[in-house]
Amino acid sequence: MRIVVKVGTSTLAYATGRLNIRHVEELVKTLSDLKNAGHELILVSSGAIGMGVGKLNLPGKPSDMPTKQAAAAVGQCELMYTYDRLFSQFNHTVAQLLLTGEDIDHEDRRHNFENTLRRLLELGVLPIVNENDTVATAEISVGDNDTLGAVVACSAQAELLVLLSDIEGLYTADPHRNPDASLIPVVKEITPEILSLAGCAGSALATGGMTTKLRAAQMATEKGCDMVIANGARPEVLYAIVAGQPVGTRFVARH
Repeated sequence: MRIVVKVGTSTLAYATGRLNIRHVEELVKTLSDLKNAGHELILVSSGAIGMGVGKLNLPGKPSDMPTKQAAAAVGQCELMYTYDRLFSQFNHTVAQLLLTGEDIDHEDRRHNFENTLRRLLELGVLPIVNENDTVATAEISVGDNDTLGAVVACSAQAELLVLLSDIEGLYTADPHRNPDASLIPVVKEITPEILSLAGCAGSALATGGMTTKLRAAQMATEKGCDMVIANGARPEVLYAIVAGQPVGTRFVARH
């Protein structure tokens, strides 16, 4: 199975921006094991700005574009160094691909990206994709890594997209405000009623929220790719998700 896994900043880092070592090590071990089992994996990883905030000892996520981009430049180095070191322990080679919205929208650039992605998978490499936050501006940004995850899944013709975040899945109401809210295990069609369940953005260092996840689900399922939203606090849930077991919320592909 060809699988795209998107991990949010909340899974990779503490609120301080510093790396959550235990989570990242468990994530890498699980992905490596799934790769050993014969699956093709692509990782879409957030966390560059968050890790840059931590490494630069900034008080919080910057609001101005130059500082955001500086934090991303510092944090992306740290992020890839960490992934390269950890995946190497399990004899897996990683590659970095940084994209902007222009790369996706421009036919030739997107074609080149798809060719590179396909060749990396043929070579047994685990591609790690992130938005190129050091140069992306409002005009050329993808905007969030949920959408980027869906773009990558569609480009790679993946069978499964998994969004690991700090939430269990899609609920009937906001579980933080409504104790009667219940998890929706399966969504077979993304209706206006489903779209109305979207809440607001998550943690302070993150971007997006349920709105971006539902947009990603629309993109992925229309291209024949299942999508699952699950909590990334325990990365080993990927085993159950890949096995088709009920975890989080699964959006069923349209065939």
